[in-house]
Amino acid sequence: MTSAIRTFGNRPCALTVCRGCCCGDARKNPGTDHAGQLRRMREAAAASAGRLAVRTSDCLGPCGQANVVVVQPSTEGRRRGGRAAWVGWALDDDSTDEILAWVAAGGPGVAEPPPTLELQFIPAPVETRTAKRR
Repeated sequence: MTSAIRTFGNRPCALTVCRGCCCGDARKNPGTDHAGQLRRMREAAAASAGRLAVRTSDCLGPCGQANVVVVQPSTEGRRRGGRAAWVGWALDDDSTDEILAWVAAGGPGVAEPPPTLELQFIPAPVETRTAKRR
């Protein structure tokens, strides 16, 4: 059991890349290299020596802000107060560059996001629903 705890205790920074009905769809966002974006993120994860994980999701919810990428903190980032950051409109190489640079620097809780990437932050769908109930 100790090894399971150790593995869980050292979770890397993770990117969850939406590739559902709207995100990753060339019909909705023509001119965006959706496959190239995901390939670059996976290549960065492969080169990170385990400091970055990338996964896809069928739908993360905020379709009006496609492409959506969630940047989740590493264990260390969470210990330092980092929380998942939802990035909307991640449609170009600049957005991908900034996301990858941020996670290479440590991601949420470890490094500050680039200011221009912060402009693309969107509320998580759960936060939006909770805010409407109040």
